[in-house]
Amino acid sequence: MSENFSPLIISLNSKVTLHFAVFLDDGDEVDSTFQRQPGSFVMGDGSLLPGFEKRLLGLKAGDQQQFKIPASEGFGERQSANIQRMKRSEFGSDLTLQTGLVLAFAQQDGKETPGMVLMFDEDEVEIDFNHPLAGRDLVFKVHVLAVDHSHNQDGI
Repeated sequence: MSENFSPLIISLNSKVTLHFAVFLDDGDEVDSTFQRQPGSFVMGDGSLLPGFEKRLLGLKAGDQQQFKIPASEGFGERQSANIQRMKRSEFGSDLTLQTGLVLAFAQQDGKETPGMVLMFDEDEVEIDFNHPLAGRDLVFKVHVLAVDHSHNQDGI
């Protein structure tokens, strides 16, 4: 072990246990683990968006931080290409549409993608497939509880 290496500092492949909260820039809470079990993940495993992960690098157990995450490093900017018009006839006649309704759409690979109804009339329905947090700056609050370098990738 080198003199400059501390096993408690978060780096790539560290197993991290933490409490986190995500807030909109207006202060509304989106998600939080502070009132429930903390989250655990391995840095670089894709559990967190890269914009969130990079702010954890170099932190250690016990650190508490708050970061502003611009939309471009969070869920991305809203894309007009992700808003699509569909024929009303593609939706079941028994489905009561309303603005803000989130529906699941099957993809070719069998997975589902959520889309939100923006507007509709008798002929067309406009669906927004952007992530609900796209285009929003976020605040990311963390309390690092533990950092572990001793695990292996298969033992998680």
